[in-house]
Amino acid sequence: MGMRKALLLFITFITLCCPCFAIKIGLQTEVSKTYIGASTQAEIINCDTNKLIFVMEKMKGYEMKPYRDVIAIKVDGQWNKMRADKIIIKPEEGGFLSVKRKWYRGNFKIINDGLGLTVINDIPLEEYLQGVVPSEMPSSWEHEAHKAQAIAARSYAIANRGKRAKYGYDLKDTPEDQAYGGASAEKLNTNEAVEETEGIVLVCQGKIVPAYYSASAGGTTKTGGQVWSADLPFLKSVPSFDDGIKKNGHGVGMSQYGANNLAKRGYNAYQILKYFYANTKFARVRGEY
Repeated sequence: MGMRKALLLFITFITLCCPCFAIKIGLQTEVSKTYIGASTQAEIINCDTNKLIFVMEKMKGYEMKPYRDVIAIKVDGQWNKMRADKIIIKPEEGGFLSVKRKWYRGNFKIINDGLGLTVINDIPLEEYLQGVVPSEMPSSWEHEAHKAQAIAARSYAIANRGKRAKYGYDLKDTPEDQAYGGASAEKLNTNEAVEETEGIVLVCQGKIVPAYYSASAGGTTKTGGQVWSADLPFLKSVPSFDDGIKKNGHGVGMSQYGANNLAKRGYNAYQILKYFYANTKFARVRGEY
């Protein structure tokens, strides 16, 4: 009870300005071919000239592959060079795009870098998070745990923007960065957790923190120095409230099982995050980001 009382602090928010951006997520990297579809008609546009190349039919799959220094598309059994090494695919308003048997919001950018095709989902951050929360945490878990996950994932994404810049995107769609299942993964309750925490991030010493988390820490979380090369002021070793759950992941920062167990005990998202991330404050990012 004493720990919970210590966490019942006034939650204050500071406001941060953040440059407008739609986060770029790598869905496929340097593959020999890909299959793209759309739920509506979708325009393929040359990135360099901004000119329309082709209009995809709705609910029809198109195979694409690199051809020398451009991208080729197969239409009605015939291969056609698109005379562009970078294209944008834009569905009609409200439409979705597909790749890897999943549906995604936003646009696709496809690049032929000479080593293969890289498929990038260019998407507003909040819509990206709708595909992250249920991919990282079971949708059947506690709502306050989902909200804590949304804030941690948002903080991680902003703090790591540009991490994979050499490939033309910010983050991978795997647990190597954050698991992301696109619109196909979305659930109503996890979308609500994203919406209820819109723009909220964790800050330490005036900077948005990369809020590391893992499935379970096996009883006690680790400091950054115990796992990586240096300690970070927002990462301390604390009981992880996931006793009985085998350690799964690096064990740094928030334990997802621990977050869910704390939520079951009545802790809200902000109390959960303040417990796992030391020396942090909450900030609300202003404007589109």
